[in-house]
Amino acid sequence: MEYSVNKLSKMSGVSARTLRYYDTIGLLKPMRIEFSGYRFYGQEKVTRLQQILIFKELGFSLEQIKALLESPEADNEQMYLNHLEELYIKRARLDTLIQNVTKSIAAAKGEITMSDQEKFEGLKQNLIDKNEEKYGHEIRAKYGDETIDNSNAKLKGLTKEQYDETQRLSDEINEMLKEAFEQGDPASELAQKVCELHKKWLCCFWDTYTKEMHMGLAQMYVDDERFSAYYDKIADGCAAFMRDAILIYCGNEA
Repeated sequence: MEYSVNKLSKMSGVSARTLRYYDTIGLLKPMRIEFSGYRFYGQEKVTRLQQILIFKELGFSLEQIKALLESPEADNEQMYLNHLEELYIKRARLDTLIQNVTKSIAAAKGEITMSDQEKFEGLKQNLIDKNEEKYGHEIRAKYGDETIDNSNAKLKGLTKEQYDETQRLSDEINEMLKEAFEQGDPASELAQKVCELHKKWLCCFWDTYTKEMHMGLAQMYVDDERFSAYYDKIADGCAAFMRDAILIYCGNEA
């Protein structure tokens, strides 16, 4: 069966404009284009669109999706199994969040008593879930499941005072980084102080610290637009400055 742009748009919920854009960037080419310019999509293209939408839901960029679908090692069955596993994980996170919010509502009504520890546990779990949803695929691929699982366990084990310290460190790093960036020298004493604080902040979460891991994360701050966007909010180009400062810091570290 074939579908025109309009029919595929109505069936999938993807706008005709978006379908044409996918064609332009080579993500979803139509099966054929008539002389009049009308695009038509066959079953294979419909399946590919389904895969694109699932990957988008899981947080992948269009560029990443294109690379995954065009990989010579691409295995449709395995991709679906991976999708299913990710969705189960996402559902578990939502169930945890729903449970925490439900208890909070009941506590607000005076129906139950919710300890400060319970409130804090929900906050930490929510942070873990957000990090997993936003960065999990990349950091697990880079550092391995065991490293990330240990890091998550360490975060869950933080006391409220320890967690508050991570927030204080984060704020101090960002304020100091802005000042160091304005000086313009990643090797400056201030920039290197930022890196020292950054290491201290990482060790609040990482089960093991190595210079190689620190430098690898610094490179991700530049290579991954989601990481770079965080630091470039401080100042345009700040992610690259932070990367350069960390590389100098790790290179000088004994």
